[in-house]
Amino acid sequence: MDSTTAALHADEPPHPTHLPVRLIAAGTVGNIMEWYDFAVYGYFAATIGKHFFPANDPTTSLIAAFGVFAAGFLMRPLGGVVFGHIGDRIGRKAALTLSVLAMAIPTFLIGVLPGHDTLGALAAVLLVILRMIQGLSVGGEYTTSIVFLVEGAGRKHRGFAGSWSGFGAVGGILLGSAVGAVIALAFPPDAVQSWAWRLPFLVGLFVGLAGLFIRRHIPEAHKPAGVQHGRSPVWEALRSEWRTILRIALLNAINGVGFYVAFVYLVTYMQTVGGLSEASALEINTLNMVVLLAVLPSAGWLSDRLGRKPLLVAGIGGLLVLAWPLFWALHHPSASWNFVGQLGFAVCFGLFGGVIPVTMVETTPAGLRCSAISIGYNLCVGLLGGLSPLVATWLIERTQDDLSPAYYVMAAALISLLATLWLPETADTAA
Repeated sequence: MDSTTAALHADEPPHPTHLPVRLIAAGTVGNIMEWYDFAVYGYFAATIGKHFFPANDPTTSLIAAFGVFAAGFLMRPLGGVVFGHIGDRIGRKAALTLSVLAMAIPTFLIGVLPGHDTLGALAAVLLVILRMIQGLSVGGEYTTSIVFLVEGAGRKHRGFAGSWSGFGAVGGILLGSAVGAVIALAFPPDAVQSWAWRLPFLVGLFVGLAGLFIRRHIPEAHKPAGVQHGRSPVWEALRSEWRTILRIALLNAINGVGFYVAFVYLVTYMQTVGGLSEASALEINTLNMVVLLAVLPSAGWLSDRLGRKPLLVAGIGGLLVLAWPLFWALHHPSASWNFVGQLGFAVCFGLFGGVIPVTMVETTPAGLRCSAISIGYNLCVGLLGGLSPLVATWLIERTQDDLSPAYYVMAAALISLLATLWLPETADTAA
């Protein structure tokens, strides 16, 4: 280890030699919670629009409901600042406890919040406030959980531990979609429209309470000590670690673009360009998300043995080379071709997505870790992720080329690949 890297991690505590299961549960449960809500809200967006934004035009109601959804995304950078400060000043455990409460309580309140018929315009205002609080939580939960998982793992298990943050996010989406589908199948359409849509939000409280219980009984893995008393960790990170923040942002360019193109936009693409039915597109998407669930921890585990950079280069470089052929496969009106096309994205994304978490932690000073990672990650993924489906749609309309979104993915991959080549190998360093 060189002197710079040694200084970077000089204030860190010794690490355990094994990977506690409860550590994984504590670090993963919040991501399950937040992405569960992400999926449930999207699943019932049309119904929510009718209850809180009634209009003569159903499309107007739907746009308003998704506008509230977007408002939560806009709060992510602020949430990263708030929870990054808490994580570096007070502790990782405190930040994670507050973030799971800030997600679970508003989710439950959305489930019991009266609609426009009862509260009038106030119903919409309260819904926006609840979604904004959730957005704060999302901005801090993922990045703080990464730090918590990696710092609490032994040196031989850090990559595997960090990969479970992404596993929790994908698992939460699948859980939310599954619960939404069960509600749609178990109740008549009129009941779903009237009241049954609220049930998944009410269930969210129990998920949150379970997460709170698990996290309250996990010891603090790292006591922050890298910031002088009275100084803001966020300001100190921006002042002294701006290069690190920039590197994290560039590394995550493909993370933001890749996931939202591969598992949000492609559901629509398979229908409008590939000619598949909605049911077929959703089925293919679900199957490939299960594949992604398997690849993420596998990549983290391999990185503990082969190093971080080989997996990062394989996954990011794979998308740089294969994005166009994969979109070519998706362009065909065949379920098999569409499955293969999205499968390629799932494997490539899993390879680098399972390794980016531990890489961010290992290249960031311990005392400013939560703040630096939260700022870099949320500014990049919050912006690129939220805009990716829109950009992909605009590219096709502008160029009249159904394969043009591939160039967007390739551009993001090139940026992240260059940032990866710039990184030192960190698998054998202290964290």
